[in-house]
Amino acid sequence: MAKNDVKLLGVWASPFVMRARISLNIKSVNYEFLEETVGSKSELLLQSNPVHKKVPVLIHGDKPICESLVIVQYIDEVWTSGPSILSTDHYDRAIQRFWAAYLDDKWFPAMRRIRGAQGEERQELVDQVVEGLALLEEAFGKYSKGKAFFGGDQIGFIDIAFGSLLGWLRVTEKLGEVKLLDEAKTPGLVKWAESFCADAAVKSVMPETEKLIEFSKLLMAKMKGAPPPKN
Repeated sequence: MAKNDVKLLGVWASPFVMRARISLNIKSVNYEFLEETVGSKSELLLQSNPVHKKVPVLIHGDKPICESLVIVQYIDEVWTSGPSILSTDHYDRAIQRFWAAYLDDKWFPAMRRIRGAQGEERQELVDQVVEGLALLEEAFGKYSKGKAFFGGDQIGFIDIAFGSLLGWLRVTEKLGEVKLLDEAKTPGLVKWAESFCADAAVKSVMPETEKLIEFSKLLMAKMKGAPPPKN
């Protein structure tokens, strides 16, 4: 398929955009990445996603597909020649969707709030995130069956849903001065994270932690109307 038949609207730092990029890479799909400017929305984005007005948006031909996990599933169903992302087993597929929903609805929102919280609230959030990692460690042991990924020998749906959040987990650890992914408590996830980030489909789109930190500071300054921080 020609590159201009597939377009992805996104922002390089977005973990949700990364999900679509990793999926397209797994399927070896040529696509055009259209970088949105933070703080403004292009006319194409507003036309393509009039409901949420957010990235990512995959445009296949002239048809827009929105929401990161919906996009991942669409890519898996349309480009069947590449490795499967979701399981072909109905029950396993339901389990994969369950964990992806948990990550987006519970775990990631709690982690995002850690940096802005203080005192007892902050500790409760840290505890919630760490407890979630313990659950994910258990799930990894169960579903990986001793292999490198939640999906077994290759990256699957849970890997993409969770792995896309690793960059911002590292930012939270560094700026929040807190250890979340701990080899002593979650050795399986630590090893999994290394394997995920080293995968060919991921390496080119996983942002460096320092660049994400700088992006985070600029974003916070813009939201508060303050001048950007100096290096």
